[in-house]
This record gives sequence, C-alpha cells and structure tokens, in this order.
Amino acid sequence: MSLPESALKAKSYTPPGTAFRRDSAGFPWRMPLPLAAMSNTSFTAANTRTANVDRAELERFSALAQRWWDPDGPGRTLHDINPLRLEYIRTRTSLAGARVLDLGCGGGILTEALAAAGADVTGIDASDQMIQVADLHAASRGLALDYRHATADAHARDNVARYDAIACMELLEHVPDPGSLLTACRTLLRPGGRLFLSTLNRTAAAYLLAVVGAEYLLGLLPRGTHDYARFIRPSELAHWCRDAGLELCDLAGMAYNPITRQATLRRSVQVNYLACCERPE
Repeated sequence: MSLPESALKAKSYTPPGTAFRRDSAGFPWRMPLPLAAMSNTSFTAANTRTANVDRAELERFSALAQRWWDPDGPGRTLHDINPLRLEYIRTRTSLAGARVLDLGCGGGILTEALAAAGADVTGIDASDQMIQVADLHAASRGLALDYRHATADAHARDNVARYDAIACMELLEHVPDPGSLLTACRTLLRPGGRLFLSTLNRTAAAYLLAVVGAEYLLGLLPRGTHDYARFIRPSELAHWCRDAGLELCDLAGMAYNPITRQATLRRSVQVNYLACCERPE
C-alpha cells in the first residue's frame, strides 16, 4: 500500500512446585528453569541504558518467560497474531534458504514459524531467561535453531551485512532509543535486505484499545506491558528510518479480535501497525 502523507512528514520524537500444562507439541509451558537463569547477573550489558535496554522492561518480560509458550497465558495475543506476522513477512520477501534474524525473539514463537517457512533463523534477545525457554522449546520439537543472548548493538558488531531479512516485532516501543535500534538493524542487513517491524501508534485509539482495553478491562496483557508515551507515530518511524539509512516501503494496520482470536490486516494504522523497510543497494 502507499504510505500515508503523515508518514512522509517526519518529526523528531523524544519520548517451587508448579502444575505443568502442555502446548500442542506436548511441551510444558511452566518450565523449572535453573536458579541461575532467574538472575540478570550473567548479562551485565543489559543492566545499562547504554546497551539500549530498559532494565525495568527487561525484568518485566523475563518474569513471563516460563509461561511464554502457554497459548492462553500472558502472551496469548502473540500466539494469536503470529500467523499474520509471518504472512506479512513472507509475502514481502523470500524465506526459503534466507538468513533471517528474529530480533527480540522472546521465547521463539515467531522464530520457529520462520524456520518452518524455510528460513535459516537466528534469534537473539536481551533476556537470558527468554533464550533458555526458546532453546528448551526448540529442543523439545527437535529443532536446531540458533539462539543467542545478545543485544542488537552487540550482535551487529560481529555480523555486519549478514542477514537477508530481520524481524523486529513489538520491540521498538520497549527500548530507550528506537532510532539506535534501527541503525543496528541496517548494519545487520545486507544491501537489498528487508526489515520488518510492528509497533503501536501514539493515538487516543491506541491508548484506549491497547492499554485500557487489553491490559485493564479484558486482561489480555499484564498490566504495565505498554507505556503510552513510547508508542510510535508512523511519521516518527519514517524519520528514524531515514536517519538510519533505511527506506520505508510499506505500512499496514493490524486489527485483533479478542473473541475470535484472529488478527487481520487493514488500511488504518491508528492502533497496531506493521512496517517493511529496505536497506538500499
């Protein structure tokens, strides 16, 4: 689709025992992680703002790691929207044999889907707990996936122009410096490679639906998942992409029905939206 005019007129923005339940693969979603996995001390870089990681956000999501693969747990919406995210990506780039990075992979929901679509996938996340969950789930399904405990900046230092495509879903609004994250993505992409993003628009509709509705009224997400001040307008995303040396190629809104638990694309980008960017040749 063509980009809205507002996206082209960019402005800067500052903004012990547990009952086990199994998923469809028979994998227990409450996993008895080693005690060492419950500590952040093994990843000192994530404890500083200079690593472009918000410690409070990191701890909030790490606390959800053991239930990440529960389709009815705190990450249920990620399970529900995952088919649409995958479809958005594979209709805009070839995945068969492609080197793909799932940046901010969490417990690996999208990572596994990308691998099933034929991609050679690497998943990285700033949360050590999440990476352990992703590794365990992949192993339970006999998948050999490359998961790494790393930030985008650290990974970019040793993987310049390595990837054909990058998926960076529901991450931009959770880091202190989204522009810096996009710059790291450009470094990681080969010329002609594509970056796929999803985030939330900073509008009244997004606040009412994603915060008040999803977190407080319906309980679809844990309270505090989102900070409205960090939501990102398409114009701001376009600005940061240009600064990072990326071309914004496409925007598409995403609608989610909590009753049917289905996600669909739509023209309006007033709440959730997906974006496709490219590193010029």
